[in-house]
Amino acid sequence: MLSVIIVSWNVCELLRACLKSLEACSCTRMLQRIVVVDNASSDGSANMVATDFSYVHLLCEENRGFSAGNNAGLRCVREWWAQQSNGEDYALLLNPDTVVQPGALDALVDAMRADAGVGLLGPRLRYADGSVQSSRRRFPTLELAMVESTWAEARAPRAMLDSYTMRDVPDDQPCDVDWVVGAAMFVRRQVVEQVGGLDEQLFFMYCEETDWCRRIRDAGWRIAYRPCAEIVHYEGRSSEQVSAQRMIWFNTSKVRYFAKHHGVQQAEVLRRSLLAQFRRQIGVEILKMLLGHKWAMRRARIAAYCAVLASDLR
Repeated sequence: MLSVIIVSWNVCELLRACLKSLEACSCTRMLQRIVVVDNASSDGSANMVATDFSYVHLLCEENRGFSAGNNAGLRCVREWWAQQSNGEDYALLLNPDTVVQPGALDALVDAMRADAGVGLLGPRLRYADGSVQSSRRRFPTLELAMVESTWAEARAPRAMLDSYTMRDVPDDQPCDVDWVVGAAMFVRRQVVEQVGGLDEQLFFMYCEETDWCRRIRDAGWRIAYRPCAEIVHYEGRSSEQVSAQRMIWFNTSKVRYFAKHHGVQQAEVLRRSLLAQFRRQIGVEILKMLLGHKWAMRRARIAAYCAVLASDLR
């Protein structure tokens, strides 16, 4: 039995398209249930699901984050597994800003059946224009975490960045990975029962999939990438709505991930490095303001960066 869990926040029309794509999937024999966890959306998402997709199991939750939302969905799925399991159960954790391509669910099920050692796998993700979206990763080193998605990334060694994003492996080649991007994670029931869900205590959003995959690997399972299944991902449509908060969540989660898996010393080095980069960037924005360049944009950026500094990334 396959269950799909979608955690959604204020992306009503994207969620509608995602659910429509699941309706069109050919995997009707395996796809038994769809759970939408609505994280207190204000755009009518919950009403849309209840009205237009009455067969979907809708959970209306307070917004406790991506990890907690997925765990709420997993609790529902585990109850169904306990009551009606046929011995072969899977869950697909899916972002609402995705469109599942024809045959993708069948391909995911077939790939999992073909390799009993794989506990979680990710499909090939594509952008809306059809280009491949990087979704395979090796675990980050401290050096990588200090520059990844920061202003210093442009000056970082290309070999380090390419290794992290696995550019040394063709994107059409199935392979084992350390972790996959959380937009689409296909997992066995046995893994969920053994390892549990996402760590909602530490991760509101970001790094939760890295942590989950690491725990799954530590439990003896492999993580895999299977390009035979494809999903279009519009990427970041929920989180981009709150940019300052998004920067706080993203960088705080990196620090917490390193504290959990590499110790407090490395986490503190990372935290101080990230804060120093935000202080530097405030100086850059002030200089550009003094030169008369796009004052409104500079003020908005400075305010956002100051909010990150005020959080202290703790």
